[in-house]
Amino acid sequence: MRLAFLGTPAPAAVSLGALCDAGYEVAVVLTRPDRRRSRGSGESPSPVKAEALARGIPVVHRIAELAPFEVDRGVVVAYGAMIPASVLERIPMLNVHFSLLPRWRGAAPVERAILAGDHETGVSIMSLDEGLDTGPVHLERRIEIAGASLGELLDRLARLGAQALLDVLGDPALLDQPVAQSGEATYAAKLDSETFHLDPARSPEENLRVVRLERSWVLVEDRRVRLIGAHVLSSASPVAPGTLDRCDGDVVLGVRDGALVLETVRPEGARTMPATDWWRGRHAEGTVRWR
Repeated sequence: MRLAFLGTPAPAAVSLGALCDAGYEVAVVLTRPDRRRSRGSGESPSPVKAEALARGIPVVHRIAELAPFEVDRGVVVAYGAMIPASVLERIPMLNVHFSLLPRWRGAAPVERAILAGDHETGVSIMSLDEGLDTGPVHLERRIEIAGASLGELLDRLARLGAQALLDVLGDPALLDQPVAQSGEATYAAKLDSETFHLDPARSPEENLRVVRLERSWVLVEDRRVRLIGAHVLSSASPVAPGTLDRCDGDVVLGVRDGALVLETVRPEGARTMPATDWWRGRHAEGTVRWR
């Protein structure tokens, strides 16, 4: 089977590598254009492009550039853009989607599952149609979330999705007989900076879910502080919601009905460090407000 592969981030590169290692011929890879991936750096390729180049696979950046390639099927994993109907008419495409469809259709399914407090998630191997993740499902695989961070969960889903993809491609019954989605659909809207902003009016558990997305932040003395690691304080909070203090050796952030103990932080313009080191480095004692 001759394939086109469409994908961009590191979890998608896992599926590309699995296809190649399983002996499938990947004729072309379509990925998002090179871009700056950190401050002060030059443009660099997406993880999928890097994987493709390492394996000698031609890479294109515009969907129209697929036209010269004769393929039997396309595989899409977190490509980052809708596929036009005209292309789907010519190339039937499988999509490795990181949710249990129809729950969390859309751009940020893993993040939304964490934020919602879902107990489980998984992957759905679906056929693409003109809708937003509305196509029939060939195979579903489930895993428990169990307090995992976004990075941990994406690693697990990437491996799970790659194996499920191979299972579908290798089984004519699974490939040829997808099942229409059923149940209530929910939509995983894109995230913005405020999604990662902790809120003192939320519970400790709700705020910890934001920390698990690995981009959370608060403002302390008008400077942004990234929260890298934290856990829920198991006892009654010694600080009021919206305040921050050192208590029994820990740095404690007060929220509604409890508190978070900060483990690791990254202050604005500084390196990642233990929260206690950051607190000592402020050269100030006593309770401060955060927002």
